[in-house]
Amino acid sequence: MSEDATWAIELTPEHPPDRIADLAARAEAVGFDAAFASSHYFNRDPFVVLSRMADATDDLRLGPGVVNPYETHPVKLAAQTATIDEVSDGRAVFGVGAGDRSSLSNLGVERDRPLRRVLETFDLARDLWNGETVTHEGTFTARDASLNLDPAGEIPVYVGAQGPHMLRMSAKHADGVLINAAHPRDLEWAAGELEEGLRERPDDAGDFESLAFASVSVAGDEEAAREAARPPVAFIVGGAADPVLERHDIDREAANEVSEALERGDLNEAFGRVTPEMIDAFCIAGTTETVAERFEAALEHVDGIVVGSPLGPDLEDAIERASEALAAATDGEND
Repeated sequence: MSEDATWAIELTPEHPPDRIADLAARAEAVGFDAAFASSHYFNRDPFVVLSRMADATDDLRLGPGVVNPYETHPVKLAAQTATIDEVSDGRAVFGVGAGDRSSLSNLGVERDRPLRRVLETFDLARDLWNGETVTHEGTFTARDASLNLDPAGEIPVYVGAQGPHMLRMSAKHADGVLINAAHPRDLEWAAGELEEGLRERPDDAGDFESLAFASVSVAGDEEAAREAARPPVAFIVGGAADPVLERHDIDREAANEVSEALERGDLNEAFGRVTPEMIDAFCIAGTTETVAERFEAALEHVDGIVVGSPLGPDLEDAIERASEALAAATDGEND
């Protein structure tokens, strides 16, 4: 376990920006270090929400968690993240990944060459943040691009990752990784992949931080917490690779039924097809005590935890309970 585990939280802009800003302030007050605003085309814009979160907080690190370089051009993502860094006085982080395949398919977007595109995106962003004028021909094109603003400081890059190649690439090139997993079995496997990437990491690349971007649902009532976990678990299952499903003995046909319902846009059917086994594999769900035990098990393999969607059936209560669970799992080291 890390001696100083990072406490982070994902806030999903399915609610008005002012409410998300209030939740960010609450999270900061109970000890969280960072907050990510998730990015899905059907929710509010994460960068607008992050701006409100910056106004409502003083020290919380803030960033998208995660944006993808398919819906938005990488140069634009770099500018948006630099803007958050400016309005937050240097607290921005850049959470970037390949995006959710089923959501992108709804927009007619093909997720081609994801590893290369993500790497090229944050390489280019770093050059732009350093004040360079960039021309790039690769998985996307940029010609004589530059930014008319300077970030307040170094903006760390966190790559959203689940598969082996993205995990290794993040360890080799990024500042951190957001591992799309909640179960110790997956996190232990991911740690092994990260070790391979770290062996190839340049000596001057600086520190690297691994965070479990874990779906969490915590409440006073176990069944209420598990029921609230259905929507995020559906999206996780919908994008899960065969080896991940096999690791948890999840039936491929059952997972396909969830995925196909998501791609049709039939969310209620997708959520209804989530099984108890899927919740156990892909979410940390239950009472404060149950969640604390799962956090402690996860922290054997990572440097910190992002308490991810859905948080719980009552968001304000869930933030308090998640903080209590993290304190119990880390012996109160962030108190």
